Amino acid sequence: MLELIDLSVNYGGIEALKDIHLTVNEGEIVTLIGANGAGKTTTLRAISRLVNPIKGKILYNGKDLTKMSAHDVVRVGIAHSPEGRRILAQQTVLTNLELGAYVRNDKLGIKSDLEKQFVIFPRLAERKDQVAGTLSGGEQQMLAIARAVMSRPKLLLLDEPSLGLAPQIVKDIFRVIRQLHADDTTILLVEQNANLALECSDRGYVLEAGYLKISGEAKDLLNNEQVKAAYLG
Repeated sequence: MLELIDLSVNYGGIEALKDIHLTVNEGEIVTLIGANGAGKTTTLRAISRLVNPIKGKILYNGKDLTKMSAHDVVRVGIAHSPEGRRILAQQTVLTNLELGAYVRNDKLGIKSDLEKQFVIFPRLAERKDQVAGTLSGGEQQMLAIARAVMSRPKLLLLDEPSLGLAPQIVKDIFRVIRQLHADDTTILLVEQNANLALECSDRGYVLEAGYLKISGEAKDLLNNEQVKAAYLG
């Protein structure tokens, strides 16, 4: 479904990604792990066309996204729930969700998907008329994911969905990730909690200082001594 070929990205004079090769097959959950500054968020931002690569290709179902605009990437079936949530804090929960469906014009389908999100995230249903900036951190993360899903993506990019959340909320978030996957959404996940991420993934990649260092089946990475020492505690 997704293939990154020789992808390199610079921030100013700093090489953030260097000749990255990465694939995500339809139906998978694939995890990117690595230390802060390794290039994980940059990878997702390049895929969703929020940053421009200096070389390489981003192929989605054979289509080159490299010159595509960010809103057109959403139209072809990719949604991005960014690090830090980036909700519209002065708008209601309902408005945030409706704006997540801005590329769609099927009113009945949008209404049905709103109800579906309220089933998956009952707290959002309870707070649908509440200003989003007044939600707790966990509720804001739920809203960020639900908003991304409202575009009906085939590929969902999730950036640090558990960051800063209490353990019980983290469990809830990963329950939702598994549920979205069961509903035929392919997921590329960036996550600081490497254990939880790899436990729910098919495959994983380890980034270090912009380079892709290790890749493999998730179960193998969980048992890799180098990965265990650096990321799994």
